[in-house]
Amino acid sequence: MTSNETRTTHYRGGAIFTSDTQPWAQSLIVEDGRVLFVGDTAAADAFAADAVVELDGALVIPGIVDAHTHLIGLGESLEQVDLHDAPDLAEIQARIAAAAAADPDAPRIQGRSWLFSSLDGRAPHREMIDAVVSDRPVYLNANDNHSAWLNSAALAELGIDDETPDPLGGTIQRDAQGRATGMLRENAVFAFLRVRLDALTSDADREAQFEAALRTYLDAGVTAAVDMALSEPDLRAMLAVQERHGGILPMHVAAHWAVYRTGTADGDAAAVDRAIALNREHPGPGLRIAGIKLFVDGVIDSCTAAMRAPFADGSQPEALWDLPSLTAVVTRADAAGLQIAMHAIGDAASALALDALEAAVATNGPRADRRHRIEHLETVDAATPLRLARLGVVASMQPVHCDPAIQDNWRAMLGDDRAERGYPWGEFAEAGATLALGTDAPTAPFDPLPNLFIATTRRSAFDPDLPANLPAHAMAVADAVRRATRDAAYAARWDGELGVLRAGTSADFVVLDADPFRDGPEAFLAAQVRATVVRGQEHSAALVQDR
Repeated sequence: MTSNETRTTHYRGGAIFTSDTQPWAQSLIVEDGRVLFVGDTAAADAFAADAVVELDGALVIPGIVDAHTHLIGLGESLEQVDLHDAPDLAEIQARIAAAAAADPDAPRIQGRSWLFSSLDGRAPHREMIDAVVSDRPVYLNANDNHSAWLNSAALAELGIDDETPDPLGGTIQRDAQGRATGMLRENAVFAFLRVRLDALTSDADREAQFEAALRTYLDAGVTAAVDMALSEPDLRAMLAVQERHGGILPMHVAAHWAVYRTGTADGDAAAVDRAIALNREHPGPGLRIAGIKLFVDGVIDSCTAAMRAPFADGSQPEALWDLPSLTAVVTRADAAGLQIAMHAIGDAASALALDALEAAVATNGPRADRRHRIEHLETVDAATPLRLARLGVVASMQPVHCDPAIQDNWRAMLGDDRAERGYPWGEFAEAGATLALGTDAPTAPFDPLPNLFIATTRRSAFDPDLPANLPAHAMAVADAVRRATRDAAYAARWDGELGVLRAGTSADFVVLDADPFRDGPEAFLAAQVRATVVRGQEHSAALVQDR
């Protein structure tokens, strides 16, 4: 008998971590998709149940909430050549050549997640790809997803030549002679590459990518996700898939509408107004449009983050928004009750984001629960954690980004003691800020359990023998799980419904075959998901037995 054929199910005799004020229980009773009871087994046995699941001591945690991801991008990435662990240029070239040979009719080749450090100090250039694939376009997204490396055919397909001007907030990399090298940075990726590839992707393909992302997350124990930077094509795909699922997606999804700087006040305002309309049209319980997403700066790996002091190469790019333009957008969205999420990686960018939020509060007046967010916060000045906590802004961070295996280039680009304050989760916790965890897939691996290993050790999930990256900021296991469940749900205004196991909440939980609370953080790397349950429905191997 499966759980969708029963009315009441008793999950019995487990080690149940609730992420709530009473953190541990032995039994969980689910009725009609909601938690009816959570507590000790002796009390639970008094309830009549249609079915019983004997957990045999297995660890149960609330369903994991990925606080920052890109769902259709994740589904798309599953089809691309994985370059994340390619150690050098030769291996990158070999994998691209192999993909081209395996599918000679493919109109283009796409790869993902290559690391700048794999090029051993050399600058990416189109000729490096042309050497192995020159007959069709090749697009390789960097690990940070803010840069892309193209061959000559891809530049031609996008209509980029040596005379093409840089878009606002983006760069077409050029050599000393002014020729396009094949590297696109920041808004050049979005304005050229993404627009073109989105136009070449059918709605059916995009829907299939979304379905693949949902399945992938459910298999991994993720029961809710916040999609950052939603677009019109992605929205169409999500709504079509939702309709096929009877109006409710198989996991909880909220989304932030992408607002890119247009260069005009009217253009910026129109983008916010679209988000306001969508927020009213899609309030849940299906897909919920929660607010807007703004990119305040770039990333450290490609020296596009907004920093108070120059990078090691002497460059010091400005933020993607100036304060007046950013404040106007933030104030307009805040007045409409939208949640505002701002990508801010550099210390100057996070300070700018807080300046805009403070200005919006001053204009719009006090409100009990704004719950705005800043995403990433990889480097901050000393004042930022306290400012963020005082404003009630959520620190949305991704442990996987500080994996020691991908830090060489990050640290080299900073080149000074700023690298010794990277990813300062402990500072935000000490300041009293809410810290929500996610993965930022597909810029990083989607799997939440290795992500929690990094959170609790600051060690590498790819190479655990590497030295820990500033281990003083490592979290206790219970804190990390709460921040990936309860606090991530809070960040998306799902508190009271998701992220904890208590009577009345949605019956969303994960059964694992290993226990990091008992055996230490290394168990996160070994753990497998035995079952993922969303709204009381099991999405993996059935555990339910007839009573």
